[in-house]
Amino acid sequence: MIRDSWFTVQQINNNTFAISEYGHWEKVHSFLLIGDERAVLIDTGLGIGSIVRITDQLTNLPIIVITTHVHADHIGNHDEFDTIYVHEKDSDWLMNGIRGLSIEQIRVDIGRDITIPTPKTFNPETYTPYQGEPTGFVADGEVIDIGSRKLIVYHTPGHSPGHICIFDITNRYLFTGDLLYDEPPIYAFYPSTNPVDLVNSLERISGIKDVSKVYGSHNTLGLEPKILDEVKLAVKFLNEKELVKFGTGIHKFNGFSVKF
Repeated sequence: MIRDSWFTVQQINNNTFAISEYGHWEKVHSFLLIGDERAVLIDTGLGIGSIVRITDQLTNLPIIVITTHVHADHIGNHDEFDTIYVHEKDSDWLMNGIRGLSIEQIRVDIGRDITIPTPKTFNPETYTPYQGEPTGFVADGEVIDIGSRKLIVYHTPGHSPGHICIFDITNRYLFTGDLLYDEPPIYAFYPSTNPVDLVNSLERISGIKDVSKVYGSHNTLGLEPKILDEVKLAVKFLNEKELVKFGTGIHKFNGFSVKF
């Protein structure tokens, strides 16, 4: 297995790898999905360390980057790849900057609470999120065939306007980005978020059939699919109690929480 001073590489199955950044408080996961013809990299991490030095060791196939959403901790190494896809509703943020977050705030967040030595190339005072034009867009319901492996895109707005989840139909893995993860609350309190959209998106993914594992982009790597049953209950509770709006605070459920 690959040993690296910044990234932790964990093999999920023969052709699926998590590339994690546990030394940073956000505990970000990017995911490499390898098919017979090409590979998909779901997000590119914080940009503190070079992720291509990891992917180069894992596959020789051409890599397509699919962006779950345009926040700094998910697009940090987009500049290392030639083929980048994003949902159209997040494309403006990718090209022109992330709405609602100042560069000063991004630099504070990227540089704090780091527990292991960072690469010498990293300087939080000059850190600048990737900006660039995507190769193209992914759309809701689109099926991406990478050779003996099919992925379906779900547009799941709320955390950002163009947030997506990806269901690996072949292995039944559901990659949920920042829509669903455990430990700290799911963020839906920024002005650029939308609580109603987020809860509708949670409801939508809770209905995906035959999920074998849920992989959020932060914290615990791999959640049991029963969390989707908890999501259904949470959606019902939040709607019935009329809590789906800014300012209602943190709502805790079995296995996850949401902050509006």
